[in-house]
Amino acid sequence: MAGRVPYAKRPSLVAVSFLKAMAKPTLRIAATADLHYAKHSRGKMHDAFAEISGSADVLLLCGDLTEYGLPEEAEELAADIRSAVRIPCIGVIGNHDYESGQPEAVANILDQTGVTMLNGEAVEIAGVGFAGICGFGGGFGRRMLNAWGEPLIKQFVQESISHAIRLEQALVKLQTERRIVVLHYSPIRATLEGEDPEIYAFLGSSRLEEPINRFRSTAVFHGHAHNGITDGKTSTGIPVYNVSAPVLHKTGKLYLIVEL
Repeated sequence: MAGRVPYAKRPSLVAVSFLKAMAKPTLRIAATADLHYAKHSRGKMHDAFAEISGSADVLLLCGDLTEYGLPEEAEELAADIRSAVRIPCIGVIGNHDYESGQPEAVANILDQTGVTMLNGEAVEIAGVGFAGICGFGGGFGRRMLNAWGEPLIKQFVQESISHAIRLEQALVKLQTERRIVVLHYSPIRATLEGEDPEIYAFLGSSRLEEPINRFRSTAVFHGHAHNGITDGKTSTGIPVYNVSAPVLHKTGKLYLIVEL
């Protein structure tokens, strides 16, 4: 009939997905690791933190924040964070932060500075979920260490399993579409390229990769591998970024910014 307005076509599922993706705000994530703050390191990252605050929406600190895990070293880092960081900050501790047997003190000092320190917990910022844990070693794939033999070997493997379970528990809590994993140890071999193969087992574990893949995480950030490379992927294609400051220093920056 003349004058009748034709029915509008329903958008296809592909078009709907595209529109949803376009409506999803981009989050600029800055990340760094292995800062190794010592007793007289104040100012070391001040300028970098100021740059980050003007260029990113969230800052991730992926472990080894201090040299010997001393509270006074953490205070030096806290001073730079207080004076220069103006965006939300999330962190995990690393193996160096355990050295003096006071990892809780290091984490508490940074927590009181405004850094959300994660140790098997999760937090949501701007609609994006973050799950964090230090992680542990153990090796990769078929060469992964198993709990067999001496009690000390079994304890080592159990520690690796414990960190993977706690990461899984953190990911379970996240109901967000985008899920970012924050680690110190690597969940894959790829970002360790450049390190001596003999120490791979002490730089990460495939046990961390399993929950990352199963919960379809959006991206992973880790440190610890000072001589590794910046980019890799899990077996299901999830991007993994090694943000160890010594690695990033080769690019002229002490941090990496990724848009997600």
